[in-house]
Amino acid sequence: MIDYDKVIHGLIDPLVEHPDAVLIRVEPDSNDRDAYILIVAEDDDTARLIGKRGVVANALREAVGIAGKADNSNLRIHLKFESFSEDEKEKGKENDAE
Repeated sequence: MIDYDKVIHGLIDPLVEHPDAVLIRVEPDSNDRDAYILIVAEDDDTARLIGKRGVVANALREAVGIAGKADNSNLRIHLKFESFSEDEKEKGKENDAE
């Protein structure tokens, strides 16, 4: 199976200002035909990853979907984009301090 985390980071790291802050979680579906990939980034970076009218997000979906078919797994890839809120950042800093 393809390392989607590595593939996606290779595609999006040049596009974002804070590549170290990008979190990617791959969750296979129970039917083994779908894989859900959650990409969480800073607000500005999330906007860049989606792009105007979703153009960048659609291109990422297409590229990752092709990578999924390249290993003959025939997985359907679903990308979801979310951003960190200021509250979540502060909670993360507090948890790191403990």
